[in-house]
Amino acid sequence: MRISQLEGQRIALWGWGREGRAAHALLRRRLPAQPLTLFCSAAEAEQAAALDDALLFPRSDVSGAALGGFDVVIKSPGISPYSPEALEAQAAGAHLLGGTALWFAEHPDARTVCVTGTKGKSTTTALLAHLLRAGGYRTALAGNIGLPLLEVMNPQPAPELWAIELSSYQTGAVADGGVRPEVAVVLNLFPEHLDWHGSEQRYIEDKLALVTRAAPRTAVLNARDPVLAQLDLPDSRVIWFNREDGWHLRGDVLFRGDAEVFDTRAVPLPGRHNRGNLCAVLAAIEALDIEATSLAPSAVSFQPLPNRLQTLGARAGVTYVNDSISTTPHATLAALECFAGQRIALLVGGHDRGLDWHGFADAMRTQAPLGIVTMGANGPRIHALLEQVAGEGGCALASAPDLAMAMHQAEAMLGGQGVVLLSPGAPSFGMYRDYVERGKDFARIAGFDPEAIVAIPGLGVA
Repeated sequence: MRISQLEGQRIALWGWGREGRAAHALLRRRLPAQPLTLFCSAAEAEQAAALDDALLFPRSDVSGAALGGFDVVIKSPGISPYSPEALEAQAAGAHLLGGTALWFAEHPDARTVCVTGTKGKSTTTALLAHLLRAGGYRTALAGNIGLPLLEVMNPQPAPELWAIELSSYQTGAVADGGVRPEVAVVLNLFPEHLDWHGSEQRYIEDKLALVTRAAPRTAVLNARDPVLAQLDLPDSRVIWFNREDGWHLRGDVLFRGDAEVFDTRAVPLPGRHNRGNLCAVLAAIEALDIEATSLAPSAVSFQPLPNRLQTLGARAGVTYVNDSISTTPHATLAALECFAGQRIALLVGGHDRGLDWHGFADAMRTQAPLGIVTMGANGPRIHALLEQVAGEGGCALASAPDLAMAMHQAEAMLGGQGVVLLSPGAPSFGMYRDYVERGKDFARIAGFDPEAIVAIPGLGVA
């Protein structure tokens, strides 16, 4: 649905985070005489009421019945379409839209590369933009990575290419926009966001909507992911990475088929699994009909993103690593692999989304760090599982009520030598607004400038 089609309809905004504010600003520019109702919290309603917009009507009485009184509800990505309020509103005839769908409907001819996956999608999208720019292409870097698409509707001069990160909250919205992406990349699939999606199966279906329902012209898929390897996409050309006839790693060396390209150890991405994302990026570049081999070495000048295995520095013999973006046990295991053989005190736990930690606990029998400190709402549940295996893995175990105490206990475990690794494997909700705030607090407690660690390089158009 294009913005012009909204004129004269009963429109509600649902949510007043950055995406909600971006939707309001866009609609006000394009439809200045259109009344808009905003459903949000009472505190947010006060903020919105302070705006100079006589046609914006904030309400804090969010319900399915109230939402159902509108023709179109433009909701923020974090609001699940499977919530009782959303289902009731849709049953009453309200059409729920996201900002991603609006953007795609307005950009039918844009050359887009959409990237999703349970882990690695932000780094992959940023690395894609970095290499395309190294090749001389004016490229936009936007989406879930930290710049809502609605904030970059019509940049001038227009980008030649768009590198867009999409979360599982947004992938279905691409299909809703009615426009086929030129390229869609899916990196991997692990259970995540089950509270939003309702089940692991629905999470997978929603994530895969980018390549199933949106039908990209080319789908770039990870041949080593068991779910992706079984996909049949009759409406898309498929390019595989992590397969010997395409882009893949042999040890640390990057190959295109049987042709050796370069040793990736100089690429500033911690862990082989992160450097493996370069294979996805190069496959996506080839899907755009751009020669990729000559661009590959430019990955060496890539600037890593904050909160992703980010080394903050050292204090009194202890190095502090911020992996606050880690929201699944799989991500935490991958983080531990990056520091294999080192003295590690690991901080885990946060918001409880019901993810299964048994696999993580089993892995600790043979690959446990020096110590683990649990925290957050799911900390006791993780702690109970680890108690069964900690002795077997030679791992010290402690629990803490908050991040500050967890860091104190981790430092005590290390005794002045080693790495404090924040890789919580869980969201921050309940303790912090988001993973960025959690990472900033980690930096502050460790004695580093929290504002110096948060900038995402390359956002926008360049």
